[in-house]
Amino acid sequence: MRAVGIIFSNIHDNSVSELSRIRTLGSIPFGGRYRLIDFPLSNMVNSGIDTVGIITKSNYQSLMDHVGSGKDWDLARKDGGLVLLPPYGDANSSTLYNSRLEALKGITSFLFRADEDFVVMTDCDTICRINYNDVIEQHILNRADITLVYTKLENMEKSTHFVLDGSGRITGVYYKNEVVPEKSNVFANVFVMKLSFLQNIVMDSITHNKVHFTKDVIAPNLESMKIMGYEHKGFYAGITSLQAYYNSNMLMLNEDIRHEIFGDRSVFTKIKDSAPTKYGNSAVVKNSLIADGCEILGEVENSILFRNVKVGRGAVIKNSIVMQNTILGENCMLNCIIADKNVSVAGRKILSGSENHPFYIGKGIMI
Repeated sequence: MRAVGIIFSNIHDNSVSELSRIRTLGSIPFGGRYRLIDFPLSNMVNSGIDTVGIITKSNYQSLMDHVGSGKDWDLARKDGGLVLLPPYGDANSSTLYNSRLEALKGITSFLFRADEDFVVMTDCDTICRINYNDVIEQHILNRADITLVYTKLENMEKSTHFVLDGSGRITGVYYKNEVVPEKSNVFANVFVMKLSFLQNIVMDSITHNKVHFTKDVIAPNLESMKIMGYEHKGFYAGITSLQAYYNSNMLMLNEDIRHEIFGDRSVFTKIKDSAPTKYGNSAVVKNSLIADGCEILGEVENSILFRNVKVGRGAVIKNSIVMQNTILGENCMLNCIIADKNVSVAGRKILSGSENHPFYIGKGIMI
């Protein structure tokens, strides 16, 4: 069962506009040393998918720096491998896309050059571990036209939800912008279908000027197409807002969740040869993830520190996410803060948000 992978790196940029203002969603840092794109990309590699196209749109310089040739995912290959698909990549594309279907219209040369049997399409806004081979096998068993992956969640905002019948066929699709308190079938933004079927959908959408995959292809054809659901029963986190990004990172401090996601070291990322973290005599670290290259002289609790963060003597960091190359002066205090890269906080400053409303400090800001 040979499959080609397609990853949409920009589709949900507006969901986390604070973090995606200077980068694509796929290159947003996560969990101390990873980027969001590492999770779908690693899922594909672990599922034996060795041709992966990453569709870009804007602000994708950091994404290019991160994925490079695909070597760290064993995708630096002469045949297939990792392919970056920039906007205007096709002769017929003349405007930036605003939806998955529009993005697919711009990569028709990639789609029709591929010779795999199936295609797996996914976004970069989810944290989960999934074997796409299992989805493809169920897709074949059900003789489905399209299989969509979903998970059962409650309190999920800004997401597409499904109604399924007893056989697992999707009979209803609806979008909820507000929080849905009860548990429902939340779309995990993963599509599986035959490559030839997707090629026909894209050509038909060009002819009939269709724009949205879910609204213009899935929803109107629930009866004429056999569209099945595949339930993902493992851990799942959706990055639908800055609050959701904060909450998802904090969940990585839970040992059971961390073991499920990272336990066998098969989430791959760009390797950097950083020195080990230095802990001073006055350092106190509790329930935190600390990346390489940090220098800790103060106190860190319930927090995630990325590479090369410096924590001054007497400084206190609690319930916070501190990204790469940030410098925290002596006796300052951060609580419920998301500090982007290269932030500098002077000594004796006190910055505090709350768990329900974390305070964000933009890249390169000096306080």
